[in-house]
Amino acid sequence: MILPLPPDFERRQLDVNGYRFNAIACGNPTAPLVLFLHGWPSFADCWRDIMAPVAAAGFRVVAVDQRGYSRGARPSEIADYAVDHLLADVEGFSQALVGDARFHLVGHDWGGALAWAYAGHYADRLASLTVLSTPHGKAFREALRSDSEQQRMSDYIRIFREPDHRAERALLGEGARKLRAIYAGKCPPAEVEENVARLSEPGALTATLNWYRAMDNKLLGLPVATPTLFIWGSGDLALGATAAKATGDYVTGPYQFEVLEGYSHWLPEEAPGKVAPLLIAHLGKFDAGRRV
Repeated sequence: MILPLPPDFERRQLDVNGYRFNAIACGNPTAPLVLFLHGWPSFADCWRDIMAPVAAAGFRVVAVDQRGYSRGARPSEIADYAVDHLLADVEGFSQALVGDARFHLVGHDWGGALAWAYAGHYADRLASLTVLSTPHGKAFREALRSDSEQQRMSDYIRIFREPDHRAERALLGEGARKLRAIYAGKCPPAEVEENVARLSEPGALTATLNWYRAMDNKLLGLPVATPTLFIWGSGDLALGATAAKATGDYVTGPYQFEVLEGYSHWLPEEAPGKVAPLLIAHLGKFDAGRRV
């Protein structure tokens, strides 16, 4: 079953790069676009409680079930999830929605990593960037090299990249007990069950884990000149303080770093009331309607 959407939301499909992506949207279709990118193991609807107030503030908000998450965009090869393909999807989403108009980009977790990379490679397309939880790729790499805490936190990535679908068997075994545990009780139970059901579809979990298996150095990204808001929860168990605090070193444009004390990795679901006002204030400083 698909969870019902809040009032005034709509479901959409975007045909991009030969695939069909599911999306949810709200707000005036002629207003400046705010495009939301989810992470693993979430879907577009993780953003619902943030999208609604942003739409009410005068923006068109769209969140997409990305490659591997949409049933119509689930190629089978690891190479199909290389960062170049993921970046091309984001560019395709924006072109399908607003053509050449600048837009605002928001990402969390893997969506945040992709948003950093997009901002580095497509700087002229963005009016602003907002990232939740995920540090800039180069700050993360340096933390992995030098910080034992981040090394410990990131050990799951090695497991996800192991061959022969070991991660899938572990996560979906025992009624998907370990997959449910990843949400750490921070997401609404109904949303967790919906996510588990979707990821239990044939090939779905493998497709989403292929993002990890196809990781390459392009994900590290370039310095970002786009006006950027970075929001990090001090209780994040996957992404530690070292990389979060160093992220500003890789932003050359206006930069705002906000720490949500006591909040975890799951900021879209856990802290929408904290995130939405920060995001709306950030969006209001910039004009997404400019043309490149």
